[in-house]
Amino acid sequence: MSSLAQSPVESLVQSVDWLAIAPPTIAAVVALAVLVADLYVGDHKKALLGWVSVAGLAVSTLMLLPLLDGDRSTFCLTGDADVCSYTADRFTLVIQFLVLGGALLAALLSVTALKDARRGLPEGEFWFLLLSSAAGAALLPASRDLATLIVALEVASLPAFALVGIRHGDKRSSEAALKFFLSSVTATAVSLMGISFVYAATGTLYLTQIAERIQDVDGQLHTLAQTGVVLTLIGFAFKTAAVPFHFWVPDTYVGAPLPVAAYLSVVGKAVGFSGLILVTVIAFPSYADVWGPALAALAALTMTVGNVGALRQQGTRAYSAVRLLAWSSVGQAGYLLVPIAAAAYSDDAEHSIGSTVAYALMYGAVNLGAFAVAALVGRTRTLNRVSDYRGLYATNPVTALLLAFFLLCLAGLPPGIIGLFAKVTVFSAAVDAGLGWLAVVMAVNVVIALFYYLQWTALLFRAPEGEPARHLVPAPLTAAIALTAVLGIGLSGAPQLVLRFADTGLF
Repeated sequence: MSSLAQSPVESLVQSVDWLAIAPPTIAAVVALAVLVADLYVGDHKKALLGWVSVAGLAVSTLMLLPLLDGDRSTFCLTGDADVCSYTADRFTLVIQFLVLGGALLAALLSVTALKDARRGLPEGEFWFLLLSSAAGAALLPASRDLATLIVALEVASLPAFALVGIRHGDKRSSEAALKFFLSSVTATAVSLMGISFVYAATGTLYLTQIAERIQDVDGQLHTLAQTGVVLTLIGFAFKTAAVPFHFWVPDTYVGAPLPVAAYLSVVGKAVGFSGLILVTVIAFPSYADVWGPALAALAALTMTVGNVGALRQQGTRAYSAVRLLAWSSVGQAGYLLVPIAAAAYSDDAEHSIGSTVAYALMYGAVNLGAFAVAALVGRTRTLNRVSDYRGLYATNPVTALLLAFFLLCLAGLPPGIIGLFAKVTVFSAAVDAGLGWLAVVMAVNVVIALFYYLQWTALLFRAPEGEPARHLVPAPLTAAIALTAVLGIGLSGAPQLVLRFADTGLF
């Protein structure tokens, strides 16, 4: 019996590595469980759905630990174990930690926000959408073929549209959701067209096979492949909020519920940048002369427009703190693009990509911390203007000190050592790759950003105007602020830990 050849049906049967796919799978299963439970749970017990969601995201994050012992792949091409659709390597695990950890912190912010909402938000739907989006975001960095990559991208994006516009009857929320939807659908359409061109030129969707075959195409197929590469990059540029595809960011962040804005600022960026890294350095390394200069120009443009956009509105008293963080996130996206562009010119592309990953981890921790403090102030100051933070130290000294620390990290100043260290890492990646002009542009933008970060920081310690507002900190919000503070302060005390992410294991 053992000597008989396998039947065609048996040869197509694959074993699934359930441990490798556990993190996104658990998030997806909990999402479905919460949606079904919402049908049977009474209104007075809806809060339990939030805590189940928080627990599900915590378990998904913890399931990354057993995967640290080595790379694992599944859904592989029959007869070729090296060509797989899902790979849990070090790069995947780091991005999944950022995604699931960011979703967990956003969930903690949401528990308080849903409880405080004056108009009831549909809690079951909210948690289902958040978990579904997190599951898609966790799947994306493990994707190693273009079909899985696009599916994961849409699973992460589609629920996010609904999350942005979940406040029924709120015109600002509806407008934000519409802008986000239109920009994202456009990005997906452009990406799909690019992917179809790449498939027509190479005959495969697997990233490693594309890298092998695309360098051998010639004639009209070369033009087709080159067009496909450009269109695919444009699609992902939308997702990363790179200029000129950033127009949806400020209004979307302001119109969305604050925890959703926090989620998009970190997890949404992680999705876009991880997809961009996969298609550039794995699928299109032979076209580095195409995407390298394009990403370098996008990086310079994005950081400049983001920082100048934040700077221009500083004189307005009614300037929203969330809008400031939105423009800041556009500027930070420019810094994140620098090492990816440098990978096209560097002899050590893996180190360049590691700089982006390390910077993304720093940005995720401190930006979520800033949003957590904004959520606290927003409990008593519904407009959440920058001027509402004046004198915060007088009423909440610990919270004010932590917000100051988060802002200094984003600015790259001591005592935010981790922010300074991450910026130096990105700066070094540009210099090592011979992109001196881009390093100069980055240095100028860091100086520009200092003005609005320091202005906000100084406002925290000024004498309050009128009767200062007392901010009571609920337990979930306390946990979110504490977790981001521990991570930021811990990494500032031991910044060498960031270097461990320079070896992503992606190549």
